[in-house]
Amino acid sequence: MQYCCMALVIPVSKRGTVTLPPGLRKRLGLDRLENPMLLVEEQGGKLVLEAATALPVREIPESTLKKWICEDESGMDAFNSTEKDA
Repeated sequence: MQYCCMALVIPVSKRGTVTLPPGLRKRLGLDRLENPMLLVEEQGGKLVLEAATALPVREIPESTLKKWICEDESGMDAFNSTEKDA
């Protein structure tokens, strides 16, 4: 997919919802999906949106799942230790 620099001002409703313009949905391929999803990540005070794909857990290699679990557990350990220090 080719990326271009494009800034858009999109209103956020009182409920926190946003509507992506049709041209943007088309460029991201979201218009071709039955249930389009986005990954939303905060990076340095900015929101980064990325088209996401649902993948059944059974299709994810066991080694990848174990790695994710390990990362989650270490992240929770770090969080718990900062909670105790506070």
